[in-house]
Amino acid sequence: MTVRPAPFAPGSIAVRRDIARGRVWTAMPYTVLADDGTTLTMAARPGIETLAPASWTTAQRTGDIADRVRGIEGLAAGRWELDRWTWRDTVVLGRFTAGEPYSVHRFLTPEGRPLRWYVNFELPYRRTAIGIDTFDLYLDLVVAPDLSAHTWKDEDEYAHARRLGVIDEATHRQVDLARDRALAQLRDRTGPFAPDPAAWTLPPPGPLPALPATALSTPAALWS
Repeated sequence: MTVRPAPFAPGSIAVRRDIARGRVWTAMPYTVLADDGTTLTMAARPGIETLAPASWTTAQRTGDIADRVRGIEGLAAGRWELDRWTWRDTVVLGRFTAGEPYSVHRFLTPEGRPLRWYVNFELPYRRTAIGIDTFDLYLDLVVAPDLSAHTWKDEDEYAHARRLGVIDEATHRQVDLARDRALAQLRDRTGPFAPDPAAWTLPPPGPLPALPATALSTPAALWS
């Protein structure tokens, strides 16, 4: 019998990890804002130390898209190294809902000015002793701060990941359905896009969360 981890207390640290081939692909600590056992809302601030593939951190430093492409190819081959990366410039409020193949994020300046909404398509999260595990599916939807416009992001990387088998056909079909659902929520102002100022307000400042010593050793979640 598997014991489901209890909800995380507000103010505690929860680590969001991308898991590929049973290994950590990324790890980022968040401060928990609310958790009812189904919907988990968390915040990240500039200065947080994270782990990410070296190909991605190199691309962030150089701006060379070829490094991101090489990262997908390394993922498909099961070869990657992790590098440290410091989150910078923006505060991120993220909402993760059980069973949903995407999470929704609001990006703010450190002073609280809204910059954009961001829908990150990913495997439905699984809880662990230290946070949640998922896997980023490359495709993103970027939405204007007032929800008036949106654009798709990284469709080319998504297509490349499909060609290499990183994203199989069953997952692709789920993503297609999720795209329609996210757009419907945006159009109807429902779900994470429903008016709820309290849920998306800049939280008061506090200590930065840190990755625990078990960030890499905690057993990875499994998807059937």
